[in-house]
Amino acid sequence: MANFDPSRLDRIGAVGRRYVDEGRMPNAIVQIADRDGVVYSDAYGHADVETQKPVDMDTIFRIYSMTKPITSIVLMQLFEEGRFLLEDPVEKFLPDLANPQVMIGGSDQAPITRPAMRSITIRDLLTHASGLTYGFFRQTPLDARYREQNLGDFVVADYSLAEAIRRLGAQPLLFDPGTSWNYSMSTDVCGAVIEAITGQTLAQALSERLFEPLEMFETGFSVPEPAADRFTSLYIPNPSGDGTMLRIDDYTSSAYLQPPAFLSGGGGLVSTIGDYQKFCSMLLAEGVGNGNRIIGRRTLEYMTLNHLPGGKLLNELGQSLFAEVAMDGMGFGLGFSVVEDPAANGNVCSPGEFAWGGAASTAFWIDPVEGLTAIFMTQLLPSSTYPIRRELRSAVYQALG
Repeated sequence: MANFDPSRLDRIGAVGRRYVDEGRMPNAIVQIADRDGVVYSDAYGHADVETQKPVDMDTIFRIYSMTKPITSIVLMQLFEEGRFLLEDPVEKFLPDLANPQVMIGGSDQAPITRPAMRSITIRDLLTHASGLTYGFFRQTPLDARYREQNLGDFVVADYSLAEAIRRLGAQPLLFDPGTSWNYSMSTDVCGAVIEAITGQTLAQALSERLFEPLEMFETGFSVPEPAADRFTSLYIPNPSGDGTMLRIDDYTSSAYLQPPAFLSGGGGLVSTIGDYQKFCSMLLAEGVGNGNRIIGRRTLEYMTLNHLPGGKLLNELGQSLFAEVAMDGMGFGLGFSVVEDPAANGNVCSPGEFAWGGAASTAFWIDPVEGLTAIFMTQLLPSSTYPIRRELRSAVYQALG
């Protein structure tokens, strides 16, 4: 049980409330828990600013890349069952990804490529060392090729996961698998591997293997009609630079109100803070939640080691253009960032802390040393707009006795 000073807890909620009061975020929901349960929670702001619809602990959020750890846990359940090895080439399950090419020059319209040194492995996918990318980065000619195929952009895909894999297989890689780190559609491919192994849709597999055992009934790839009034709108900072926000997805007409064609294991889920707490509490409890063993203790320990090539850190190996965490002092495991050096990271945190976040500025972390979990929800793209995640860490750890 973490030892919190009750007189200092509300400083945690004050961080998010300040952003809301200044008109920089639509809402801020934060929850801190230890091994005995919730220690502190705060919900502030509006699910839709225009209509002044308030948020509460039952509000439903787009969690974007906080989907990735969920998909990674379910894939590693299959690893525990002996259904694959981490060094297995991905084409063993997804033939469309065989014989990868690496882009070494040219333009998005006329790329120059060479054969990759080896196949993409399952480990490469889980660690984002696959050579895949995202279209929304808008940094390289390969990103432009992805956007042309509506791969890894914020435009809702109108094709299936199988079609996404076919389109990815037709694109070159950014680098040879296993030689660098680049945040990417790798976890979407993990979702396709889950489908290939189980014979289920990704939605079915996540539900059967995770959501039902943990009773995460508010989490899925769409918002069901009875819950639509609890959904949030999505915002970006106003491009005019006047400090206001611009709504880009209205909760009353969002594509999330209908089941999607593309089941994105990398970023497609919606959830509540209560549901995501069940997932985080399971991770803090070494793989057990709601009386069910979800993942083995040793498997989870292995997932939260630094698996980057050569034991390097993200800032040594990664593409610094984008990440959901600060890269300094961070390694990366099988689906999570992992703190290796708190001093280098510039945050008050613990070695072995594992975490990730989402594009709409959401975040979570698990601190096994202090025995706590932290979850933050809001709906502001992109996640790099404000350093609220780092500020929240300071606020959480100052409250420890």
